[in-house]
Amino acid sequence: MDTVITKISEIDAAAGAVMDEANARKKAFSQEMDEKTTAFDRDLEAQTEQKVSDLRAKMEVEMNSKLSKQKSDAQDLLRRMTQNYEDHHEEYARALFQALIKE
Repeated sequence: MDTVITKISEIDAAAGAVMDEANARKKAFSQEMDEKTTAFDRDLEAQTEQKVSDLRAKMEVEMNSKLSKQKSDAQDLLRRMTQNYEDHHEEYARALFQALIKE
């Protein structure tokens, strides 16, 4: 009978050791997953910040390019209007004068 109790006690001790080891592995796995999650979040945040920064820089370049083109177009239009005025201002003045005296 003592042999049976001893064997049961050994089995119980072995089962306890297995459970303790399983709990330790579970705790280690949980800690590893927490570390991986933290690292993933950190990497994802860094990648997101980089992409936002790249996008912001690209948009700024595009905006400056469009602004430069608008300025160039406006200067060209002003130059053409000025040239048109220089070439035709006497005609415009005569036409305006004629329009005023006809009324």
